[in-house]
Amino acid sequence: MYAIQTNLLTKKFGALAAVDALTLAVEEGEIFGLVGPDGAGKTTIMRLLTAIMEPTSGEAWVVGRHTVREAEKIKEDIGYMSQRFGLYPDLTVMENINFYADIYNEPRRHRQEKIDRLLAFSNLTPFKRRLAGDLSGGMKQKLGLACALVHTPKVLFLDEPTNGVDPVSRRDFWRILYQLLREKVTIFVTTAYLDEAERCNRVGLIHRGRLLACGTPDEVKRLMHGTILEVRAQEPRQAATVLKERLSAAVGLFGDRVHVVSMEPERTTAEAMAALAQAGLDVVGVRAIEPSLEDVFISVLAEQEGSGH
Repeated sequence: MYAIQTNLLTKKFGALAAVDALTLAVEEGEIFGLVGPDGAGKTTIMRLLTAIMEPTSGEAWVVGRHTVREAEKIKEDIGYMSQRFGLYPDLTVMENINFYADIYNEPRRHRQEKIDRLLAFSNLTPFKRRLAGDLSGGMKQKLGLACALVHTPKVLFLDEPTNGVDPVSRRDFWRILYQLLREKVTIFVTTAYLDEAERCNRVGLIHRGRLLACGTPDEVKRLMHGTILEVRAQEPRQAATVLKERLSAAVGLFGDRVHVVSMEPERTTAEAMAALAQAGLDVVGVRAIEPSLEDVFISVLAEQEGSGH
């Protein structure tokens, strides 16, 4: 049985289709990542799947339950951590977790044992008497996760859980998610970070409410047409500007490297070197590299927009 399934799921706000005929299936016990820029429809999809919002048309099922007809039943089986998870800053870590345990009617018997396990699991044991308002951003996210897990959900929904969190806390957060997989929890996560999407079992690329591609990170990478050339130059920002003007290829700046998508890599390499030399920019090197999910997203998006979708 699929943990999550949708069929032509659509949500409109006036003339705007925030979610446009979404059809996908998520296996039990996998991490599924929904990847897209701000405004792509990720949060709306999350609200539809957690039975917070009703669709305009189409259907969805979570753990075999219909999101409209069995909305209340679904809420017993899921954990949901929204972008602004409702922690109470004037309550301690323990008081917040107990509050959510009460909301979910978690029995008092064995509750403390479960909470102690969650605190240890999220490395919050030393901070259990600290006010939530005094926690760092990464620790608040871990507390939010502990609260969402206190009733042992079958499916965990996380809406951009590491947005604005430092890299070390992001890594810790993902380590915790992998531990949850071993307990057969299905995880549905939205993110704007493509490096995080690579950690998922499968990913869906979404833009303007439409699913552009879906598969394992490797399968999605194979959708990339052409070769990625990585250009290293002394002035990467200037180099990207020059190459965008001179080459008939997709050019993007990735940190201190410039990526160029080419159907004819040898010819493009020669043209890039010549264009940068003419502009007086020193080139450190040009080489073909494996595409990242970010490269693929930009490529698929350009293809969709070029075909008028």
